[in-house]
Amino acid sequence: MTSFTLDDLRELLGSIAGVDESTDLSGDIADVPLADLGYDSLAMLELAGHVQRRYGVPIPDEAVERMTTPRSTVDYINAQFATVG
Repeated sequence: MTSFTLDDLRELLGSIAGVDESTDLSGDIADVPLADLGYDSLAMLELAGHVQRRYGVPIPDEAVERMTTPRSTVDYINAQFATVG
């Protein structure tokens, strides 16, 4: 995989436990704060674990603070792809 897309993120966000299943991830959510979508820091740590297991891209716990919107999350993960190769 050479890039991570908003659709990839939507799939992972939909699989995180503890988040309201009625959360609507369709539409233009790129700049909506993840907190407003129902994803707190624990949910984002779970997302980081999913990304690491699925794609082999490490995401340190500190990085979660920078992943505040879907766009910033996709950008961060793509930047990590570039460093992993």
